[in-house]
Amino acid sequence: MIEHPDPVGRNLPVRSFLRQTHAALYRATGGRVGHHVPRHPPMLLLAHLGARSRKRRITGLTYMPYGGSFVVVGSNGGSPRSPGWAYNLRASPDVEVQVGRHKIKVHAREAGEDERQRLWAEAARYHPAWGLFQQRTRRAFPIVILTPRRG
Repeated sequence: MIEHPDPVGRNLPVRSFLRQTHAALYRATGGRVGHHVPRHPPMLLLAHLGARSRKRRITGLTYMPYGGSFVVVGSNGGSPRSPGWAYNLRASPDVEVQVGRHKIKVHAREAGEDERQRLWAEAARYHPAWGLFQQRTRRAFPIVILTPRRG
């Protein structure tokens, strides 16, 4: 395992700009652009509230379909810290996602340890970059299941 003090730090401004631009394009086109990116798994937009600020945030995330739900992985590019959205979902798990043109109210929950191990193996096969990011840190990535809510 390669342990970097901050594996994404030097590229953070560029990555942040690209993520913000992607999310803006996704929203501006109503999901017609941005859901599918060439040579990349599908992406969704997660609308969540800041745990402390209570400000609305929009984050573009790669997802893995899971039955009628969506699995997202808090890899944060292999950074030593979990992404902010993972902390935010712990504080306020009832959120909304946009998957392509569809907006869906979902409930977020982190996978329990047994489910997490099973899902991690599947997720690393589904999106090999997650496996590469895991090699950069000792931190176990949060695996979050976003399940559609009724009503």
